[in-house]
Amino acid sequence: MILTAIDIGNTSITFGVFKATSLIRTFNIRSSGYTLAKLKAKIPAKMLRDAVICSVVPDLTKRLRGDLRVLSGKAPLIIGKDIKVPIKNLYRKPKQVGQDRLVNAYAALCIYGAPVIVVDFGTAITFDVISRREEYLGGMIIPGIKISLEALNQRTALLPKVRLDAPNDFIGRDTKNSILSGVIYGFGSLTDELIMRIRKTVGKDARAAATGGHVNLISRYCRRLDEVDTRLTLKGLSMLYFNKKNT
Repeated sequence: MILTAIDIGNTSITFGVFKATSLIRTFNIRSSGYTLAKLKAKIPAKMLRDAVICSVVPDLTKRLRGDLRVLSGKAPLIIGKDIKVPIKNLYRKPKQVGQDRLVNAYAALCIYGAPVIVVDFGTAITFDVISRREEYLGGMIIPGIKISLEALNQRTALLPKVRLDAPNDFIGRDTKNSILSGVIYGFGSLTDELIMRIRKTVGKDARAAATGGHVNLISRYCRRLDEVDTRLTLKGLSMLYFNKKNT
């Protein structure tokens, strides 16, 4: 069986093609530039018959759901609507939690056990915390790395627009590298400090797993991460889909 798992984010739509439980292919389409033509150019319609979507962009969910129905003749399953993430949610208002955060929490719990911390370096940076009793406790939401770079340029008179990259030095010797050093080392230190504080709350043995579009860059500047998995969300979607099919 071929399953296409789709993670719709604010910046990009990530597709993962699974053969049974093995991830065999991934590709991205920018969220702002998504069209049916781009989807058809990326993947044959026959591979889209069985699909599952997790989304934080409702308008794109509706568009993509309709396109998949046209291409494959079958509507995809939607996380939060057709599939509920089977984890006890202790948020004061549970419906406020993004489905992507719950999918990440579920995937990390299944793969690494509890307690576990998930850090997602996406458009926003999110920390999600799962207790020893396998409960979703909540977490933190922080402006993402690119958002921070854009804000420095847009909200100041003299600071330039800087492309996200690794800094040349810890102590920047020009404006560009001072910005990159501040942002990259700053977010690395922030990540380490929050992980340490969370571990004091849920247990020193809590594993810290990181994912998201910027994880390969920023994880090099973090000392408290135990795992890096760029495909954690896709794996969680696959687990949830096949668990539903087997029940």
